Amino acid sequence: MKIIKHCQEEGAGGTDLVQGVLLGLVVDNRLEITNCFPFPRHNEEEDFDEVHYQMEMMRNLRHVNIDHLHVGWYQSTYFGSFINRALLDSQFNYQHSIEESVVLIYDPLRSTQGFLSLRAYRLTREMMDFYRDGDFTPESLRSSEMSFSRMFEEIPIVLKTSHLANSLLCELEGATGSEPKYNFLDLATSSMLEKNLRQLMDCVDDVAVDSNRFLNFQRQYQKQQIQKTQYQQKRQQENQMRQARGDPPLPEEDINKIFKPLQPPSRLDSLLLAGQISNYCNQIGEFASQSFGKLFMAESLQHT
Repeated sequence: MKIIKHCQEEGAGGTDLVQGVLLGLVVDNRLEITNCFPFPRHNEEEDFDEVHYQMEMMRNLRHVNIDHLHVGWYQSTYFGSFINRALLDSQFNYQHSIEESVVLIYDPLRSTQGFLSLRAYRLTREMMDFYRDGDFTPESLRSSEMSFSRMFEEIPIVLKTSHLANSLLCELEGATGSEPKYNFLDLATSSMLEKNLRQLMDCVDDVAVDSNRFLNFQRQYQKQQIQKTQYQQKRQQENQMRQARGDPPLPEEDINKIFKPLQPPSRLDSLLLAGQISNYCNQIGEFASQSFGKLFMAESLQHT
């Protein structure tokens, strides 16, 4: 409820992302998130110490006997567009410092349709090792066998409400009546589906740009290899002619100084784009299945 309230108050009508800290404790083999607090808004010109703010908040919570152990962070997202470099950097730092930390992703727009969209993710052990090395070249990607499906692991979430809160909800439901708040058979789903498809198309365009960049690198690399081979053959022929005349051979030269090695493009962005496309496709598939279910149900009701 605190996360939802934070998104409603500071989400600027569903456009700005909000973030905050998760607090809780580890019990047996599960992580219990019992509290949270948001990151305050501040301008870039302001002198704001985020670390000092978090430590002060956790110290105050400890004084009032509330769980204050840092167990991760949360972030809002819209239409599932959360797989990016910023989330990867933040989760790596959290998970490197606190091994059990998770990131909760909350989608307020999808939740307004009557379905609570709250998911927990962690970086896999393979992704932690791959990102820690900092080598994102094609050779490193191939040797580590890293793919977008092995970057994140989704952790199942179980929501628990206290008995007092359940009693309050029952009283509120009885006082307000049982009128449905959401129209679950609403067939006007074209706008949501169109938005998801547009974001998927933008992501595919980014993949095409990244692929062209990598293809240009391969062409330049092959061209440079041909030039190196021609240069070495020319030097070899020159040394053979000098040897036939009895002259000393040409001095050895560092070929890397003549032909500067090309820097291979990072393949980390391509991994993130592939992961984001996979997430969009899963959302569209899930959304389409729900829409077809509504259509079939509405058709059956209409005939009866």
